[in-house]
Amino acid sequence: MSIHTENNIEDPARASAFKAKRFALWLFIIASFMIFASLSSGFIVYTAGGIDKGIKIILPQAFITSTVVIIISSITVHMALMATRKGESVKRKILLAISILLGFGFFASQFHAWEVLVEQGAFFINNNASQSFIYVFTGFHLVHIFAGIIVLLFALFRPLNKYSLDQNVYNMELSAMFWHFLDILWIYIYVFLLLNQ
Repeated sequence: MSIHTENNIEDPARASAFKAKRFALWLFIIASFMIFASLSSGFIVYTAGGIDKGIKIILPQAFITSTVVIIISSITVHMALMATRKGESVKRKILLAISILLGFGFFASQFHAWEVLVEQGAFFINNNASQSFIYVFTGFHLVHIFAGIIVLLFALFRPLNKYSLDQNVYNMELSAMFWHFLDILWIYIYVFLLLNQ
């Protein structure tokens, strides 16, 4: 089935509303990316200010766990989308539930990483703002993850029998698109921090 599901929806008003939702989601993704790009630029400028700048610690192993968890969750969300397209309601719910649990697992992994950072003496407020940037990057991403979990919860409890298959697929596509963006965003953050470690 084409990702442009709105073309298959008979009601023109509903199709227009779905197009507007997709456009709004793209705007949000672009705006979020620009914010993280700005943070990256700020980090680079700050660390270039002297040899005393820079992360100067080993990143917590929990970040690797976070990466594995969010990649797996992205796979399960994609599988939930495939199940939606096939009209497999039970399978879709199971996969979404697993994805949500993995989202909470990502949360737990990030909080553990912060605990490790504190144990290493890398506090949010310190003389080396490079270390503070780690909290800013990961914390802002966690806000997005929280929003993503809410989106998945809405998808999980959405009453499919009240809508057509195309409408259900379209809404699931939007949810999956947002979650995949969060996956890509985390990988960018982690690689960026690794390269500047």
